[in-house]
Amino acid sequence: MIKYILKRILMMIPIVMGISLIVLTFIRLAPGDPVQLKLGSDATEEEYEELREKWGLNDPFYVRYFRFLGNAVRGDFGRSYQNNRLISDELLQRFRYTAVIALLSTCLAILVGVPLGIYAATHQYTWKDNAAIAVSLTAISMPSFWFALLMVSLFSIRLGILPPAGVESWKGWIMPIFSLALGYTALITRMMRSNLLEVIGMDYITTARAKGQTEFVVLYRHALKNAIIPVVMVVASVFSMALGGSMISEIIYSVPGLGSYMLGGLTGRDYPVIQSCSFFMSLISSIVILLVDIAFAFIDPRIRSQYTRKRKKTEVGRAA
Repeated sequence: MIKYILKRILMMIPIVMGISLIVLTFIRLAPGDPVQLKLGSDATEEEYEELREKWGLNDPFYVRYFRFLGNAVRGDFGRSYQNNRLISDELLQRFRYTAVIALLSTCLAILVGVPLGIYAATHQYTWKDNAAIAVSLTAISMPSFWFALLMVSLFSIRLGILPPAGVESWKGWIMPIFSLALGYTALITRMMRSNLLEVIGMDYITTARAKGQTEFVVLYRHALKNAIIPVVMVVASVFSMALGGSMISEIIYSVPGLGSYMLGGLTGRDYPVIQSCSFFMSLISSIVILLVDIAFAFIDPRIRSQYTRKRKKTEVGRAA
């Protein structure tokens, strides 16, 4: 098991490095000049070149890439071009908002999606199953920003029960979390339904029923335990998507999270902010995926047996 965990940790390194390389490549190809935006059109050529040299924009591509990685490993993300503030302080301050939205929306999607998927699977080919499928398809096809705007129109403008922007009170968190969780709930519902229907049709479920066990025991003791394993793997992907998707909710509801911070960096060509946000969010996503993979390894006996067999073969080979 330790070998499996170390293998997963080592796989994180090229992923994070690759994302940083892709982001820096797109920054280099994107139009716009941060120096010109900072100084304006009245700056002299000397001031222009001096600031480019100060920010390291005249350095070769590979120098900028490895310099950023080396500083990021030490936790130094530099300063923002726009306000000269430490980016590391901004990341830590803003990440709590993004983490709350992403975490709670993921939990909400699981709490609603798993029971709804079970309910749809146990009522297959009925109007209840068809209604659950229709709602899931509608939710997963609906753009999150459009649903967020609909919620603002209904609950803030017409009913006046929720604030249209800001998270000064607990009511301000409701719409960002619900608007983000809608699509992920539909995704988990559909996956839970299909997995459970597949497991219910297996031979060992038929054997359990033939032994006279109740449908409740067959479903929740035998079928659900295996059907929920793929859903556990999806949780990490859902949380990663929620981290990226929170940008839309943060912009619409004026939440001071990483999404709105990164958008400000994109509009202002603030390269250190863009690189740091993408690196930080990819690192957090990789850590979450790692933790879920470790939990999955303990849940799924096939992974444990795979590495146990390898260890036994190694011991036998040494003994021979």
